[in-house]
Amino acid sequence: MKERIVVKIGSQILSRKDGTLDLTRMSALVDQIAELHKNNIEVILVSSGAVASGKSEIKAKAKLDTISARQLYSSIGQVKLINRYYDLFHQQGIICGQILVTKEDFATRRHYLNQRNCMSVMLENKVIPIVNENDAISVNELMFTDNDELSGLVAAMMGAKKLIILSNIDGIYSDNPNNPGAYIFREIDAKKDDIENCIQSSKSATGRGGMTTKYNVARRAAEEGIEVIIANGRRDNILVDLIKGKDVVSTRFKPSGKGTNSIKKWIAHSEGFTKGEIHINRCAAEVLLSDKAVSLLPVGVTKISGNFEADDIVRIIDEKGKQVGIGRTSYSSEKAKETIGKNNKKAIVHYDYLYIEK
Repeated sequence: MKERIVVKIGSQILSRKDGTLDLTRMSALVDQIAELHKNNIEVILVSSGAVASGKSEIKAKAKLDTISARQLYSSIGQVKLINRYYDLFHQQGIICGQILVTKEDFATRRHYLNQRNCMSVMLENKVIPIVNENDAISVNELMFTDNDELSGLVAAMMGAKKLIILSNIDGIYSDNPNNPGAYIFREIDAKKDDIENCIQSSKSATGRGGMTTKYNVARRAAEEGIEVIIANGRRDNILVDLIKGKDVVSTRFKPSGKGTNSIKKWIAHSEGFTKGEIHINRCAAEVLLSDKAVSLLPVGVTKISGNFEADDIVRIIDEKGKQVGIGRTSYSSEKAKETIGKNNKKAIVHYDYLYIEK
């Protein structure tokens, strides 16, 4: 079976200091992806850079608010960006294709499967999918945190073995890399290593700006059995060296031993679309957190919060107010309230549609 990887390239890698597109760096990265592709590795590229690409093409007639500017520059820049990619890959004898997504595309199972099928067909036909957020319509609550989040979703959806996130620094540091004594975390076991507070303590955009999101994305992907590497996209031959297993300075997240099935992956990444909360008692929480394959039954429910319909995504909250999982409910909120604490009722969240955060 072919190895499948997701490569995320950040806008800071593709942009020059003046905000324009860095075609030299872009070309070098395409050369590396082409080499991997020709060595029978399936690559899905998640690429930022549309806004940076569009800024150099037009000068707005009036001062624009942040959202309008993003929409204008991205709508123009995405065309330029994908054309650049097309030309560069074409020179290597490789065809690429564009997929623009919004966060809502991951909200329903049908849209999720449609996206997965599209990318699968592309890969089967040796086409490199180039994925980006549809910045022209993704505004406010529809926006991903950034393309790091999108890359994690794509890696999980497509069953990738490896996710490589290219940043403008070598990985996750213990402090601002410019500070004396700062060191890089070469390997992180998300199950054992507690470094999240260390990352969040800094507000430096130069040192670890954006690393909180990268850490959270990498941690969740690693828990789903995906190896995640955060590395410096400006290093020469970085992608090929990483795939060949060379000792490149970077941060590697150790993947867990067990994977997650497709439905549970979708559930796990649907947290941003939850419509309500199901509060449970201590006994129910202990059973759900055990290694048993169990569903959430109404007898263990203590309270229903929010308004939701059957098949909506809900949070599952324990007695201490901690979220223990996410699931697709079998009941509407009104029906669920009628079954609180009752025996002999069908599961409020069936095991097949239940993702427990252990």
